[in-house]
Amino acid sequence: MRFGKPCFILGFLALSGVLSWSAGGFREALGTLRLFATPAPAHLPMPVAGVRAVDIRDSWGAPRPGGRRHQGIDIFAPRGRAILSTTPGLVVAVGHNRLGGNVVRVLGPGAEWHYYAHLDAFGPVRPGLWIPAGTLLGYVGDSGNAKGTPSHLHYGIYHAGGAVNPYPRLTDNPRSAQAQGPRPLQTGARKG
Repeated sequence: MRFGKPCFILGFLALSGVLSWSAGGFREALGTLRLFATPAPAHLPMPVAGVRAVDIRDSWGAPRPGGRRHQGIDIFAPRGRAILSTTPGLVVAVGHNRLGGNVVRVLGPGAEWHYYAHLDAFGPVRPGLWIPAGTLLGYVGDSGNAKGTPSHLHYGIYHAGGAVNPYPRLTDNPRSAQAQGPRPLQTGARKG
């Protein structure tokens, strides 16, 4: 079932309201509205430290078991390499699912979900935390249905219309060719 943009926006606003109420303020709700108003970035930095744009391949749409198609790209790197948020935003989920294993979801500009999967371990992030781009989210691994494969990050981007290919936004970016180091969390952040 597909929902139109108004339903998508209302859902995010409801989620934001719950998160901001539990955090004890409305600043987070205003921040979420700002994420809807800010356009999605046309270019993104590489989410894995030390990986260059020339090092990755476009695996978008590749066949997957069960008749699925790959809704993201795989960025291969040594186990334990830092995974960094490509955008500022709101950490919405830090947890585990069957396919992605250890996953982090960040709501970023343009109301896009940034999905980081197959992590070996999490960084010092938790749901409800506002982060700048470059924040350490976790470390490259092979959790979930990637168990036993070469360690990598599955990186996906989703918006109201569905999944979009992140590859062009990572490879058409001068910052992608630079090794990115993790940025420290803002004051008030705690390890999760």
